[in-house]
Amino acid sequence: MKPHALVLFALALLPLAASAEMQVRKLHYSVDATRVESVLVYDDAGAKRPGLLMVPNWMGVNEAQIAKAKAIAGREYVVLVADVYGVDTRPANADEAGKAASAMYADRAALRARVNAALDQLASASDVPLDAAKLGAIGFCFGGATALELARSGADIAGVVSFHGNLGTDLPARSGEVRAKVLAINGGDDQYVPPEQINAFTREMQGAGIDWQFVNLGGAVHCFAEADAQSPPGCVYNERAAKRAFAMMRTFFAEAFAAP
Repeated sequence: MKPHALVLFALALLPLAASAEMQVRKLHYSVDATRVESVLVYDDAGAKRPGLLMVPNWMGVNEAQIAKAKAIAGREYVVLVADVYGVDTRPANADEAGKAASAMYADRAALRARVNAALDQLASASDVPLDAAKLGAIGFCFGGATALELARSGADIAGVVSFHGNLGTDLPARSGEVRAKVLAINGGDDQYVPPEQINAFTREMQGAGIDWQFVNLGGAVHCFAEADAQSPPGCVYNERAAKRAFAMMRTFFAEAFAAP
């Protein structure tokens, strides 16, 4: 993430960010035959706090995503940046990222297995100020779609927030199987998420009886919450939309974690 972009992102997250130095710990494990390296981010000062599984955009785990996790974590959350590609897949450009994400979309069972394995790593993290009874997940773009797959899989978490994520799936949620509350935040002018997909997502959530919310942010396109996104016209950071989205996230999780 470019320095000026990181400053903008930190400003967007002012209520979330903290000045204390963050701890970063790499977690190595395997899912089936795939070696994985996720990254745990937390401020070790203070009391235990909820945990958030953060699934990056299609570029996967990199320094920009770790910087984002630090800003989100602050003193409010322990964040695990989830590696769902595997340690041998670290896209260097959009073409490589597109191929990696497409491979995951083509095998959603494997995608769900990897994101659930990351959740298990977060839940079992030791020597960190984590309240393991309060777990949620968030994701950006491809990561938002993956976070929704985590919810659809029936994972035992309080809530899931998707930021400008793809809403479609070939394994739709089934009634009685989804435990998480769902918040999908979309750019009102996002050309990558057509009305037909939004309508299908609405029918899916209603049919499965999920506690869900869908929010369209006016004037925002895809990538609105990514401070270094500057690929007009389709993928552009929007500071106003980002601030509103992260405020919604905080309110959503405060309610979800307070629920019995």
